[in-house]
Amino acid sequence: MTLKFIRPINLLVVMLLFVQTISFGQEVIVVDSTGVVKNSTSEISELKKDTVLPFKRFKAEGVSAVIGEYVILDSDIDKSYVELQSTGVSIEDITRCQLMGKLMEDKLYLHQAKIDSILIADAEINPQVDQLIQYMVSEIGSEDKVVQYYRKETMAELRKDLFDAKKDMELANRMQSKVVANVEITPEEVRSFFFAIPEDERPIFSAEVEVAQIVIEPEITVQARQGVIDKLNQMREDVIESGSSFATKAVLYSKDPGSASRGGLYEGVRRNGPMAKEFKDNAFSLLEGEVSEPFETDFGFHILTVDKIRGQEVDVRHVLLFPEVSQTVIDGAKSKIDSLRDKIIAGDISFAEAAMRYSDDKETRNNGGQSVNPTTFDTKFDLTKMDPTLSAQVYNLKEGEVSKVFTDRDRTGRSKFKILTITNRLEEHPADYVKDYEKIKELALKEKQIRAIEKWQEEKINETYVNVNEDYRDCEYASNWVKK
Repeated sequence: MTLKFIRPINLLVVMLLFVQTISFGQEVIVVDSTGVVKNSTSEISELKKDTVLPFKRFKAEGVSAVIGEYVILDSDIDKSYVELQSTGVSIEDITRCQLMGKLMEDKLYLHQAKIDSILIADAEINPQVDQLIQYMVSEIGSEDKVVQYYRKETMAELRKDLFDAKKDMELANRMQSKVVANVEITPEEVRSFFFAIPEDERPIFSAEVEVAQIVIEPEITVQARQGVIDKLNQMREDVIESGSSFATKAVLYSKDPGSASRGGLYEGVRRNGPMAKEFKDNAFSLLEGEVSEPFETDFGFHILTVDKIRGQEVDVRHVLLFPEVSQTVIDGAKSKIDSLRDKIIAGDISFAEAAMRYSDDKETRNNGGQSVNPTTFDTKFDLTKMDPTLSAQVYNLKEGEVSKVFTDRDRTGRSKFKILTITNRLEEHPADYVKDYEKIKELALKEKQIRAIEKWQEEKINETYVNVNEDYRDCEYASNWVKK
C-alpha cells in the first residue's frame, strides 16, 4: 500500500480529524468528509509527478476496508463496541472480526441502495431525530449538556450526525427488505423445515398468555377542568398585563419534568415533529412574544409562548398543569372497580361484557378488554418478553381467574385502577407442528430469507469493489469479503 497524496479533512461521521488518499493495489482511493470514496486513479492523474514524493509502503492508519464508495475505519469498529455497551450488550465474546463483518454488510446495503436509487425523504428522518434529541434533553437536562456529552461543537453538528446515521440505517433496512420482499414460504416447505429438525433439537417455545383488562379512571369533574383553566388564564394575564416572567411561571408551576427546570423551554419545535398536534398548532399560530389561550392535549392543559421563530422551527416555552382530582373521586373509582370484580367472580356478568360496558380503556374495551401485544400485534404475550410489571401481575393467574385490583398511574401522575384476567394460557413446551404452526412458519420463512440474503450478498460482493486491509483478511467471514 503506497501513500500517493495527503491532505487534512474533517471526518464528522466518525468524529476524527485525519488524512486520506490511499492506494489499494493500482487504484487510488480519495476519501471525503463523509467516509465516501470520491476519486479514482483516473480522476487525479493530472497531478504532476514531481509533486509526489516517494514513500515507503505502510498501512494507511485508520482504514480497515473499502466497500464500493464507502470506507470503514478502525474507529468505526471501536465506536460499534461503545454503542453495544451503551445498550447493555456484553462485548466480552464479540470479536473485531465479527463487528467488521457486520459493518461491511451495512456498507454493501448502502452501496446497493444508491445503485438501486432507493430514496428517503428528509421529512421521514427529521421527526425521528427530533424525538431522539428531545429524549436526550429530557435525560441529560439541556441541549447544551447534550452537545457537551456527545463532544460536539453545536446542536446543529450533533443533529447532522444523528440525521446521517438514522438515514443510513433506514436505507440499509429498506435495501434488505427489498432483497427479501418476494420471498414466500409454502405449507410443504414449512412441513419439510419442521420435520427435518431432529425431535430432541426442536425449539422450546416459552409460556404465552392472552390477557384482558378492565380499567377504571377517576373522573375529572367539570369543576376540576375549569379550575386548571382558570389558573392558566391567571398566569397568562400576569405575563401579558403585569409583565411577569413566563419562564419563572414555568419553573414554579409547570408539571412537565422535561422542561420546567429550563423555564418551560423546548427549542427547535417542527411542524412534523413528535409533539402533540394541539401543541404544534398553537406553536405555529403565534408571533414571537404572544401567549396562547389555555388548551388541552393528552398530557394535560397548557399555555404557550413563542420565544423565537427560526424558519421552519420555533423555540417555545409552556406551562403544563393537571386538573386536581379529589380523594373522594379517587375513592369512588376504587369502589366501582371493586364492585365490578365482585360481580364477575360471582358470575353476575362476564369479564368481556363488563369491559365493554364499563372500562375506560379505549384501546381494549371494544374487544372485551383483550390486550394486543405492541410488538407482534397479536393477542399473545411471551411471559419472558412482556413488560416486567405486567408479567408479575399475571404470572401466577390461572386461566379465567380475576386478579386483585392494581393501581397504575398515567402520564399525568393520576391514579387509575385495573383488574386483569388470563383468557388463554399456553405453558412452555417443545414445538408442536399443529399447535405452533404459525410460529414454525415464521421460523421457516426467516431461514429462507437468510438464504436469500446470503445469495444476494455473494452476488453483490462479486460485483462490487471490495478491499479489506491485511489486518482483517484472516478473519472467518460468513461471506466472501476477501476475494480469492
